[in-house]
Amino acid sequence: MSDASTIRTTAGYSFPRVRLRRLRRTESLRALVRETEISPQDLILPLFIREGTSVRNDIASMPGVRQQSVDLALSEIKTAWELGIRAILLFGIPDHKDEVGSQAYDEHGVVQVAVREIKDRLPEMIVITDVCLCEYTSHGHCGLIRDGDVQNDDSLELLARTALSHVRAGADIVAPSNMMDGTVLAIRELLDAEGFQHVPIMAYSAKYASCFYGPFREAAESAPAFGDRRSYQMDPANVREAIREVDMDVIEGADIVMVKPALAYLDVISKVKERFDLPVAAYNVSGEFAMVKAAAMNGWLDERRAVMEILTSIKRAGADMIISYHSLDVCRWLSG
Repeated sequence: MSDASTIRTTAGYSFPRVRLRRLRRTESLRALVRETEISPQDLILPLFIREGTSVRNDIASMPGVRQQSVDLALSEIKTAWELGIRAILLFGIPDHKDEVGSQAYDEHGVVQVAVREIKDRLPEMIVITDVCLCEYTSHGHCGLIRDGDVQNDDSLELLARTALSHVRAGADIVAPSNMMDGTVLAIRELLDAEGFQHVPIMAYSAKYASCFYGPFREAAESAPAFGDRRSYQMDPANVREAIREVDMDVIEGADIVMVKPALAYLDVISKVKERFDLPVAAYNVSGEFAMVKAAAMNGWLDERRAVMEILTSIKRAGADMIISYHSLDVCRWLSG
C-alpha cells in the first residue's frame, strides 16, 4: 500500500480498505448520501380543460388522466396544491375548431376562462398555459396552412395574440409549443408592448417529432388531419440542432427552456443544462406515462419504483422542473 500522505483521491485506495457498499447498507445511509431527490416543487401537473360544466372524459390511453371542465378541475388543482405542487400546465380543448384556430386567442376561450377561474380560487398556484394552435385548428397543425404547408411567419401573429390573451386572463407563464421559428420573439415583443414585461416565457425549445406523443393527441384531440409535424418539430437524431434551437430562444427572450420528450432525450437535457444558465424544464410525455401504466397494469413493473427511477433520471440529467402526468401519485408517495 502506498504511503497515506501521497494518496489524494479514493482512486488511490484499493479493496479491502475501500468498500463502496458501506454507504448502501441501510435505507437511512442511502438517504444520507443520496445525490438526487425529487420533491413536489420539482413537478408541474398538466391538465386538459374542456369547455362546459360537469364534463369529465377519461382518456383510454392514459389511465387516471381525463379531460375535464374547469369546475371539476378545480378540485384536482386544490389537491395538487395541498400535496405541494406549485405549478400547473393547461391545455384547452374547444367545442369549435376552424382553419385559423380562432378559439386559441378568443378572450372567452376555454383556457382564458379556466385561467380566470383558477386564479380567482387559488391565486398562489402558478398557472402556465400552452401556446399553440393545434388543439384549435380543424386541420390539427400548429400554424396556418397554405397550399398544404404550414406557414411559419404568418402564424406568428396569431400565436403572439394567443399568449397575450392568456396573460390578460391571468396566466403566470406562457409556454409556446408550436416550434415555429421566431415565436418567442413575437410573444416577447407583444407582451412587452402591452405592459407585461414581467411575465416569463417557458419555451418548448427542443421539441422532437416523437412517437411518444400518441396518447396526448387523443387527450388533446390534436392529431394532424394530414401529414405530420416533422417539417417543424425536431429530428430525433439531432442534438447539435437542439443546442441551436435553445440558443435562439434564449436570444429571443425565453426565461425557461424545455426539452420534450424527456426519457429518450436525457443526453439532450444534460447538454442543454451544461451549456445554458437558464432553468431547464423537461416534459415526461404521454407515451412515457402510458408505457409505465400499461406495464404496471400487466404486473410487469412496479409502478412506484419505475416512476421514481424515471423522474430521478430526468432530474439527474439536469432538469430543474419536470412536467409529468405522474405528479399527483408521486406527491402522495413522497408524503408517505
